[in-house]
Amino acid sequence: MEYKTRAEVPEKDKWDLTKIFKNEEDFYKAIEGIKPLLEDVASFKGKIMASSTNLLNFINAYEDLNREAEKVFMYAKLQGDTDTKNNHYKELSMKVDKMFEEISEKTSFINSEILENDYDKVLSYLKDNKELEKCAFYLEKKFRYKKYVLSKEEEHIISLATNAFGAGHDVFYNFDNADIDLGTIKDEKNNEIELTNSNYIKYMNSKDRRVRQEAFNGMYNYFKKFKNTITAAYNGNIREDFFVSKARGYNSPLEASLYDDNISKDVYTNLIDTVHKNLDTMYDYLALKKKCLGLDEMHMYDIYVDITKDIDMKIPFNDGKKMVFEALSKLGDNYVKDLAKAFDERWIDIYPTPGKKSGAYSWGSYDTYPYLLLNYDETVDSVSTMAHELGHSMHSYYSNNKQNFFNNGYPIFLAEIASTVNEVLLNDYLYHQAKTKDEKIFYLVELLEKIRTTIYRQTMFAEFEMLVHDKYDSGEALTSDLLCDTYYNLNKLYYGDNVVSDDLIRYEWSRIPHFYSAFYVYKYATGLSAALSIATDILAGREDIKEGYLEFLKSGGSDYPLNILKKVDVDMTTTKPIEKALNMFKEKLNELKELID
Repeated sequence: MEYKTRAEVPEKDKWDLTKIFKNEEDFYKAIEGIKPLLEDVASFKGKIMASSTNLLNFINAYEDLNREAEKVFMYAKLQGDTDTKNNHYKELSMKVDKMFEEISEKTSFINSEILENDYDKVLSYLKDNKELEKCAFYLEKKFRYKKYVLSKEEEHIISLATNAFGAGHDVFYNFDNADIDLGTIKDEKNNEIELTNSNYIKYMNSKDRRVRQEAFNGMYNYFKKFKNTITAAYNGNIREDFFVSKARGYNSPLEASLYDDNISKDVYTNLIDTVHKNLDTMYDYLALKKKCLGLDEMHMYDIYVDITKDIDMKIPFNDGKKMVFEALSKLGDNYVKDLAKAFDERWIDIYPTPGKKSGAYSWGSYDTYPYLLLNYDETVDSVSTMAHELGHSMHSYYSNNKQNFFNNGYPIFLAEIASTVNEVLLNDYLYHQAKTKDEKIFYLVELLEKIRTTIYRQTMFAEFEMLVHDKYDSGEALTSDLLCDTYYNLNKLYYGDNVVSDDLIRYEWSRIPHFYSAFYVYKYATGLSAALSIATDILAGREDIKEGYLEFLKSGGSDYPLNILKKVDVDMTTTKPIEKALNMFKEKLNELKELID
């Protein structure tokens, strides 16, 4: 890239944090200003629910505290991400972390004090004081948990226990990061290189099959060697899942994880059942991939290699921006007009610079821009990343502008939908703009791989989690052999006879960090399914869905996620959205076959 230091990047290409605080002096003043706000909230201890007026005054004080604290947090963390080596920025973050520790300590009474009351009392206060309407859903969600809140003595015991938990996660984290040693392999030029978590996928994408196989063997032989250690860590995590869920009165850890979003187990099992019914399309895709690669046998180390020709395309930022705007024009003039604010108001930090945080994200608070961190490198992938992160930012922008503080934050179940809709619309635009057959193949494969890895693969992970938790609940000992065999059998089911399920793949479960946050991965699959359903309807010209989608973006967390999705004709209590997504997979596969043949 052209830019080498942050000073060389024009101001217009860096995010504008002066919209949070003009300078550090104002930042420090804001931290000092937090103290009286915190004391104001703490003064309500023992009095929150004394009257509807008290409740409203508490809610207002609590909102003021959190809004100011979030701004301080955002400023420090965003500054730090522009230069992760800058010790001064680290000091800012540590000061903010200390501030939040004090806030957490002095506000710990709130939840239990509110929940000591009956919900009927809250409803009467809402009736008496219309100003409380802004936090009605917030209070409803809080009181949903009342039946799972125990006595003060029992809560104290659970608090002590949960403070002692996390050893399984910590063991895995250190094993997979600080202590990992995957050895060396030889690259395409026969140079000996160290294999790491960071470069593993790069070598699994290598056109040289020997390199792919060496990377695969290096990764999974390492995890095989320590299978008993990782089994013990994962067992500990599962025992924690059951302790917390059963102590609180849930029927299972799965039920506990779904409760926050007010989702039934059927949504989870419908996903698995529907994917099972559509595995033949996955098998068909892998057969085509095997044919394109010219393989007699397709192994697990051949799964990720790209069957397309490399597209040598340098896309300057302004050209990439133009592509994104044209692709997203299908969302209407108002959306495009609002999208322009991200660039005109400098929400975006565009280019990579030394010390800048890697990757990309969209992040903001209720009173800040939904800032975007990019490391734009003029590739097609970086254009797609821009569209993806803009999806998050526009979701936040619309939610913040439409909803009040208590209702603006959208739940994780909905979090990846707007970003993925943008990606799909961009992919469709680039496909139809492609000048050569190879380019068209490239964009089709890009979409097919996204569906394969996000719907099919994440559903396989979700099924593994459900199976092993069920086995534990039924009294089976979760030995390394049982875990490996369970995963291996699922792998054979999901990849079919066109792929050799190499014996080493049975250890893949042991390197998946998401398994230490139980029943989380299914949201990737449901999120993409919902996004594909929405994007399909928008591309088909359904004006009602386009209008409904903008309402979806404005809804934030003002209702339970399944209700919000109904605004775009997506009913996740049925199999329809998943079937629709997998039908798109089948249609795109048929298009690819025609181009290749």
